[in-house]
Amino acid sequence: MAKKAMIERELKRQKLVAKYATRRAALKEIAADTSKPMEERFKAHMALAKLPRNSSATRLHNRCQLTGRPHGYYRKFKVSRIALRELGSHGLIPGLVKSSW
Repeated sequence: MAKKAMIERELKRQKLVAKYATRRAALKEIAADTSKPMEERFKAHMALAKLPRNSSATRLHNRCQLTGRPHGYYRKFKVSRIALRELGSHGLIPGLVKSSW
């Protein structure tokens, strides 16, 4: 089980990303548009820099929804490899059979 603080920090980042997504997209579009004057593009870059760092989507990290584990994450199931194995052993994931030989 991951530390509570790490799980909460990740949730806080997810909320910030959702809150600032449209504003960040609009500023990035202005900054990347070469037909606009240089001053306007620079202002867009400065406004983008003033937004919270954690509002950037690249700062998000996938974590297991059951345990909060950051490594060995399966995107399709949104759980870690350990939780996936446990759920598969109990038959809670349709179509998944834990192999044993």
